[in-house]
Amino acid sequence: MHIQIRNNVRVAGEGPATLVFVHGFGCDQTMWRYLEPQFRQHYRTVLFDLVGSGQSDLAAYDTRRYATLDGYADDLRAVVASVADATGGPVVCISHSVSAMTGLLASIAAPELFAAQVMLAPSPCYIDEPATGYRGGFTRADIDDLLSAMDSNYLGWAGTLAPAIMGAPGQPALGEDLTRSFCRTDPAIARHFAQATFLSDHRAILPRNTTPALIVQCSDDFIAPRPVGDYLHAMLPCSSLQVVENIGHCPHMSAPDASYRAIRHFLDGLHL
Repeated sequence: MHIQIRNNVRVAGEGPATLVFVHGFGCDQTMWRYLEPQFRQHYRTVLFDLVGSGQSDLAAYDTRRYATLDGYADDLRAVVASVADATGGPVVCISHSVSAMTGLLASIAAPELFAAQVMLAPSPCYIDEPATGYRGGFTRADIDDLLSAMDSNYLGWAGTLAPAIMGAPGQPALGEDLTRSFCRTDPAIARHFAQATFLSDHRAILPRNTTPALIVQCSDDFIAPRPVGDYLHAMLPCSSLQVVENIGHCPHMSAPDASYRAIRHFLDGLHL
């Protein structure tokens, strides 16, 4: 199947460099609508849906392929290769949440495809490790409870957790938007993706990064707390860290202007 159809690829804007936006868990490409249009005047932008999300081809979802983030990373490389061929210019991956590690996996496997990467609210590991002092924000029991709640009542779980993930006090419509996105996702696919997300641990690959990376950390985010951003910055070569004032896990939606300024400053420094 053609990649553009499988992943519902959409291209807009003009410019010498291409920005590829990768959405996170329970979302689709429409979640970038507050941020991505701001880049179209100066960059070519690419939006797509992860297989199993949005308007992707659900028939292409394979539980074995997507049991880990490696399957999504393979898809990302295929999307980037397909759109990069059209211009030959540099490509920057802009990813949210768990997809930041998908972008990292793709960049490590094929560094020639990427000029840089931007990670919004990323985390390499969500589970605390007291023995080493690593703080991911959750215990293993927390994650087991989360997965059990998805099994027992997915819609109830989505209605409770999505607004908490969004945060954004004073902008309740955003929480409702994320809830609807969660509820549009097939529960079996969401449960499988959640397991691949929250039980993953990509700390060991961080030192292998060779492309410039911007970490955009939220000032108050219970999914990826501040120590996670500090850890990533310390362990990820060629990285810089920018903290934006935002309550919640989705700065591209609840703080799009601050996110744009942080990303644009980083991109300007690359001289693409």
